[in-house]
Amino acid sequence: MAKVALIGAAAGLVSIAALALGYHAGRTDLMASAPDKTAVTASTTDRTEIEGIVRNYLINNPEVMLEVQTALNTKQEAAQKEASTRVIGENKDKIFQSANDAVFGNPTGDVTIVEFFDYNCGYCKKALPDMDALLKSDPNLRFVMKEFPILGADSTRAHIVAKAFKAVMPEKYLEFHRDLLGGEGRATEASAMAIAVKLGANEAQIREKMNSPEITKSFQETYDLANNLSITGTPSYVVGTEVVPGALGADALAERISHIRNK
Repeated sequence: MAKVALIGAAAGLVSIAALALGYHAGRTDLMASAPDKTAVTASTTDRTEIEGIVRNYLINNPEVMLEVQTALNTKQEAAQKEASTRVIGENKDKIFQSANDAVFGNPTGDVTIVEFFDYNCGYCKKALPDMDALLKSDPNLRFVMKEFPILGADSTRAHIVAKAFKAVMPEKYLEFHRDLLGGEGRATEASAMAIAVKLGANEAQIREKMNSPEITKSFQETYDLANNLSITGTPSYVVGTEVVPGALGADALAERISHIRNK
């Protein structure tokens, strides 16, 4: 990917030089009272020469392409961060206070972490102990779980069971969550239902609740938020005014929490 990006950057520099020359030639043509065949030929020759000069310069100074790519990445990251901050500000209630989401830890905590997760995401499974460690060490932390099934039909069905279980037995949802996310093998409707029943749920009641339009509405809200926040994978976190993709680990998340408190 880096090689492709660098090639694109080089091609862009050559194109810019050519466009600049074309603009200059165009201005010259506009000022001329009549077209000049010799001038057009000279302009074409100049274009070829300039493209050759730029190409040779880039070959002899390849670090320029790295500088261009770094500058582009920095600009894109800044733009994405600005856009995310704006979206978070405009959707605070849906992100941090939605009744559709489970809340672990202190419901009135001073710092909230929002996690977008999928029960079949291997990195989400690895991140589960991080959440538990943070909740254990920080009594003022509020952890919001946004169910974001993006890994196929099994994930979708498992999350539907999870949503139904949360509606029927909210007091045991954390235990359900740990069992399903921390379990071996792929999460499916069957494995999720088995955990629900083991925890005391009535299967018929769960299946009836699985048909609730509120579940579909809840998923749609999460997908819309993820799209607006440019979240495409799991786990992804919202911490303060920042979107943080990937399983960072407890220490990195704790550092961000500390930064928010010390602002």
